[in-house]
Amino acid sequence: MSTEKIIREARRKKRVRAKIQGSVKRPRLSVFRSNKHIYAQIIDDSKSSTLVSASDLELAKPKKKTDSTKKEVASQTKKNIAFLLGDLLAKKAGKKKIKKVIFDRGGYRYHGRVKALAEGVRKGGLEV
Repeated sequence: MSTEKIIREARRKKRVRAKIQGSVKRPRLSVFRSNKHIYAQIIDDSKSSTLVSASDLELAKPKKKTDSTKKEVASQTKKNIAFLLGDLLAKKAGKKKIKKVIFDRGGYRYHGRVKALAEGVRKGGLEV
């Protein structure tokens, strides 16, 4: 990746982040995407603390040695895994009684895995 592209991405992320502020009533749902994995966390910016976090690595962990969830997750596309991650994050947030969040796409375009994660969160019951 060229340095111009890295600088452009950093500027975009900073610009998006400057406009979004999470609070106790409506925390921020932050997304980080790498080539291999996707991570999401719900953050209360007033306290600078993470309330709930999830990653696709949690989906890949088998609960028992005989459990085949790791194979099931490995056979799916990254987009489908992002959708499942959004659903998992919404369930975790529901346990902490979080109903509404502000979506911080982290400078990424609202397309593909980022969009699938947002749709999964909505399906899970969070208002984005």
